[in-house]
Amino acid sequence: MKFLFIVQGEGRGHLTQAVALAEMLKARGHEVTGALVGSDTGRRVQDFFRDSFPAEIIPFSSPALVYSRKTKALSLPLTLRALFRNFRRYYKSLFRIDHCIRALQPDVIINFYDVLGGVHQALFPRKAPMVCIAHQYLMLHKDFVHPEGNRLNRFLVNLNTRITALGAGKKLALSFYPGEPDKNIHLVPPLLRNEVKNREPEPGDYFLAYVTRQSRVDEIAAWQKKFPETIIHCFTDKPQEGEVSSNLFFHKINGIRFLEMMQKCKGVISTAGFESVAEAMLLGKPVLMVPMKNHYEQTCNALDGERAGAGLYRTVFAISDFVNFIEGYTDRRAAFREWEGRSAELILEQVVVGHYHKAAPKELSGDIPIDFYQKAASLELK
Repeated sequence: MKFLFIVQGEGRGHLTQAVALAEMLKARGHEVTGALVGSDTGRRVQDFFRDSFPAEIIPFSSPALVYSRKTKALSLPLTLRALFRNFRRYYKSLFRIDHCIRALQPDVIINFYDVLGGVHQALFPRKAPMVCIAHQYLMLHKDFVHPEGNRLNRFLVNLNTRITALGAGKKLALSFYPGEPDKNIHLVPPLLRNEVKNREPEPGDYFLAYVTRQSRVDEIAAWQKKFPETIIHCFTDKPQEGEVSSNLFFHKINGIRFLEMMQKCKGVISTAGFESVAEAMLLGKPVLMVPMKNHYEQTCNALDGERAGAGLYRTVFAISDFVNFIEGYTDRRAAFREWEGRSAELILEQVVVGHYHKAAPKELSGDIPIDFYQKAASLELK
């Protein structure tokens, strides 16, 4: 079968999931014909995705929730401002998507949480069927336990999630644990790259942290100063590198290096991104999950991760609590690896078999023009 991906390209999470599914499909003889990658500029595609994805990549402009640079909280005014300012570009993106689908003739479209992927499917339902994959769909499941408060943020995040799935036949909710389906929402294991799955954990004597806000960096530095015998390696976009005080080290953000050090650490300190928590669980490393303030999605991930046994949820970097927690930590790696090991079986069951196992509609038939990619690239969304 032939698959076309539509990927929300802000951040790394959905891009790494797309790489993992492409590896899975290719290993079983299926074809991934390309990836349409949405971003605010319509041109930016992260280097690691260009290096890892096995098919053609076509960028396009797509809306996304906007967070305040200062507070990192979801901002409704900024989100609406960006939507109206770039509306013309987003409108043109719908035709760019349609052109690519007609030319590439996929049997199934996989949407990794892109808003225009859902809007397009709702406006042009005659095209190939669409399956949506993201951990955010778990928040729409009837059994999901939401954090208290943050009603506006919850509404906005879930509204955005519903729009991404307009016209979709199924929603696959990436989850830390198994569960029963709810209507067309099916719980499936996290999509992790072979680069992660092929690693074996090793014992370590240091904590590994990933933070972006300067205030969070200062929190870690202040705590480590009180307990200088504790070794902490911190990945951040902060300019300084190397050892800045006794046993406190800073590193530039680097995905491969971070993964190598996670393999050998004794605990991970993070802002509760779904991918990083799932990778730590696969390697049997406990996680201190500290969501950014008013970041509803990360708060959901942290609470859900704590329920799944990934580690400890706190609103501040309570590293002392984490140290005490690790002493009594029960390794859930075996159970999580068993669940993650079913990812191919459960995900391919939903995207390949059943009513999706059919040829693409006749209106999409025909050879792909030789100059297709040049034409797609020329559709500049100015």
